Amino acid sequence: MEIFTYMEKYDYEQLVFCQDKNSGLKAIIAIHDTTLGPALGGTRMWTYKSEAEAIEDALRLAKGMTYKNAAAGLELGGGKTVIIGDPKKDKNPEMFRAFGRYIQGLNGRYITAEDVGTTVQDMDLIHMETDFVTGISPEFGSSGNPSPVTAYGIYKGMKAAAMEAFGSDSLEGKTVAVQGVGNVAYTLCEHLHQEGANLIVTDINKEAVDRAVNAFGAKAVDPDDIYGVDCDIYAPCALGATINDETIPQLKAKVIAGSANNQLKKTEHGDIIHEKGIVYAPDYVINSGGVINVADELNGYNAKRAMKNVESIYDILLKIFEISKRDNIPTYVAADRMAEERIASVKASRSQFLLNGHHTLSRR
Repeated sequence: MEIFTYMEKYDYEQLVFCQDKNSGLKAIIAIHDTTLGPALGGTRMWTYKSEAEAIEDALRLAKGMTYKNAAAGLELGGGKTVIIGDPKKDKNPEMFRAFGRYIQGLNGRYITAEDVGTTVQDMDLIHMETDFVTGISPEFGSSGNPSPVTAYGIYKGMKAAAMEAFGSDSLEGKTVAVQGVGNVAYTLCEHLHQEGANLIVTDINKEAVDRAVNAFGAKAVDPDDIYGVDCDIYAPCALGATINDETIPQLKAKVIAGSANNQLKKTEHGDIIHEKGIVYAPDYVINSGGVINVADELNGYNAKRAMKNVESIYDILLKIFEISKRDNIPTYVAADRMAEERIASVKASRSQFLLNGHHTLSRR
């Protein structure tokens, strides 16, 4: 990969390589865009096959955070970190403290949080060296477990998608097929059950399935059978890429709305479901409750305010469905367009401000 060519093509601002010999830290911080504010994005620890693969992942994820934060209406840009190593074997406190010092050196351009392979305890170690970290322990003024908040956002987003597909946002009597019943999806099922929805669930973990069956009277099916069940809404809440050539012909749902990341295997699958008239809630919008929640920590965490902000996912999705209809484009394209327009308008107003002779911009 020609790094500068790639960065120029997709308009990345910065790529930072962090190395600490004593702790074994090898980290890559990618900052995609800070037009709307400091870049916020989690730290992922993973056993990458090569350094090139790690760089590519950091860049891809950072750009995704720009769109996620912009679409969620946050005053934040997009960034991401990857640490090369096995999270089960290679972690040590010195590693995360060293990484915290690198974040501090960026002086607020990048704020981190937990992600795949990192924990609240790791964030606490980073916090010993810098304040530019979210998702720390509640005793340090953080929001704690993000799953319930993410689930609430999915629930609100699902209601918006139902409004678009069925003309009413009531989920009472609707059948929802939930793929994967982890922490987020279990809480989502709780909301759906309380509203009187019928649940069909699946998971490779039998205990998770049994728990949902016992608590909500859900019907259980084998993992391979979830796509073809008779339902109104398909909620992918486990792996990505479950909307693909094999599954689309099986779907009977009118709505796709769930917590999984990267639900479309390829962008053309978004085009196909659009042509079929299925209402798709773009994944990075509907699952943005977690990032909206940790962003609230930057103002001194207030749970009520965070939940209120998460409710905005409903209106954001309605706006995306409106753009999709107006421009006759798939919803995943409409979401990107909305995020890009927001960034472009702030860029334009800032340029205009400078042109008018205000050479000293005061940022908060």
